[in-house]
Amino acid sequence: MSKPIRTAILGAATLALLATPALADHHGDTEKSAETAPAMTKAEKRFAKLLEGRVAGEPTDCITTLPTSNMQVFDKTAIVFGRGNVIYVNRTRNAESIDDNDVLVIKRSDGSRLCRLDNVTTVDRSTHMFSGVVFLDDFIPYTRVKGAEDKGG
Repeated sequence: MSKPIRTAILGAATLALLATPALADHHGDTEKSAETAPAMTKAEKRFAKLLEGRVAGEPTDCITTLPTSNMQVFDKTAIVFGRGNVIYVNRTRNAESIDDNDVLVIKRSDGSRLCRLDNVTTVDRSTHMFSGVVFLDDFIPYTRVKGAEDKGG
């Protein structure tokens, strides 16, 4: 098995583990059945599909963005920047606060780059009122593995 394919398989297995709650309870002495595990949300399923056929790279503090850059918000999951062969995923430190009904207002420290320490707030799309703060984390590049079919990224 070639290294990119093996890495993609390991990446998919890692994603599955991240989406699955811990098997042991807080005492560590019993296993929860698969029946009690919460199902993936619609946003988590869309996000997992976007990552299919992609391999995670080394995290980075900043990414270059342009006014035409594509950005997708996956409710309570992640923010994804870019499209095509490489996308950048930011899980944020408070993913539960991101919602695709909110507009992200970004105050950049550098005009052409978005960095983890930039100030990001949210505004409700319908009321135009402040609705929260987003704390960015590292941006993780996901590169499409050659030969993988396009899954919407």
